[in-house]
Amino acid sequence: MTYKPCPLYSQLPAIDRLLREPQITPFVEQYGQTLVTATLRGMQEQARIYIKQYQALPDWCDNWVLALGQQLEQKQTLALKPVFNLSGTVIHTNLGRALMAESAIEAVTQVMRSPVTLEYSLNDAGRGHRDHALADLLRELTGAEDACIVNNNAAAVLLLLATVASGKQVVVSRGELVEIGGAFRIPDVMVQAGCRLVEVGTTNRTHLKDYQQAINEETALLMKVHTSNYNIEGFTAEVSGHELSALGIASQIPTAIDLGSGSMINMAQYGLPAEPMPQDYLNQGIDLVTFSGDKLLGGPQAGIILGKKRWIEAIQRHPLKRALRADKMTLAALEATLRLYQRPEQLCQQLPTLRLLTRSQQQVHDMAQRLLPQLQTRYGDQFIVRDEPCYSQIGSGSLPVDRLPSWSLTFAAIDGQGNSLERLARRWRGLTKPVLGRISGGRLWLDLRCLEDEKALLQALLL
Repeated sequence: MTYKPCPLYSQLPAIDRLLREPQITPFVEQYGQTLVTATLRGMQEQARIYIKQYQALPDWCDNWVLALGQQLEQKQTLALKPVFNLSGTVIHTNLGRALMAESAIEAVTQVMRSPVTLEYSLNDAGRGHRDHALADLLRELTGAEDACIVNNNAAAVLLLLATVASGKQVVVSRGELVEIGGAFRIPDVMVQAGCRLVEVGTTNRTHLKDYQQAINEETALLMKVHTSNYNIEGFTAEVSGHELSALGIASQIPTAIDLGSGSMINMAQYGLPAEPMPQDYLNQGIDLVTFSGDKLLGGPQAGIILGKKRWIEAIQRHPLKRALRADKMTLAALEATLRLYQRPEQLCQQLPTLRLLTRSQQQVHDMAQRLLPQLQTRYGDQFIVRDEPCYSQIGSGSLPVDRLPSWSLTFAAIDGQGNSLERLARRWRGLTKPVLGRISGGRLWLDLRCLEDEKALLQALLL
């Protein structure tokens, strides 16, 4: 029995012939021959697989030039795509958390385009320290004796523990052994830092005597962890910063608190849920405080350690600091963000995260009213389109239980089928700038709290 090759394979054009096509020449000029040739080879292989599976040519084989252009464009599309965040979560972990202020964006652009004084002292033409400029600023804003910057708050906690308590015991309330996104757990970080965790108290109640009774010659640190991603309510008790600090001083043991989200301002003055501020704990005598740069602070991903000079200097000398240090772009964005806090009267206008959090429900409702008529016209044949009140979430990993009154556009399928909503949501996720909402209660919700460009959204949804 002789093998007869499928004649469809012979209809696939040769790479050399395709590269000589005048219509493909512009692609070679734009993308280079290496990428164009590799893409054509990939297309040939895709076609062979399709023929083998279906005994037919793929539809795109009718126009190799068009298909090549589409694949080349797709290959050049960046993986990190801007989106419309209409999910209802303002500080969204999966969407990059805080939006940068314009001054931070300009600062990052500047340090990307030019050599900068990252570790260079203009005073004596010698080596400087990359954290010093930010440390000066943080001392001014918080009253801390010194500061250290690393690439995120988990790194800040790891570095603090490795410096202060490696090989020793760290006492923490059982009710504060938090887990955040990605299964990051405080006990696991302690293991990696070489510490031994000593749990005290119970899930809902921990007293100062619990810390006192746990202290022995192996105790190196008394620690608190702010439970920013959950609340324990009812019959509860916790040790205050004042109490822990006094115990640490009396026992000659350093104290620390991981604030997680961290806020540099009193959020209550803007009608938002109050969050503990690092300067409050420093004033209470806590030796070291850590918090994030890209949550309530409104800056880039970074871990900030504030506290007593002797401990910060020890942290800066630790070998892990070099592995965890922040780069010039992070430092530039963080400095520009912190400088906005020197002008608190303008903070709501200049800091995007705070601006979005402090929008009134009426402002969001007015936006929904402006958008509703055109979207009803466009989608009204398949969906019941309404505007409805809703609640936004401050953060997915930070303050997830706190809600802000907001307003949404909702889409309910006229045919009553849930897969109609799924198809619509999938279609919007496939747009050049994806539109991300949430499906709940038989409706697709577009929470408008985080929308700042109404025209761009209409252009996307009216196509």
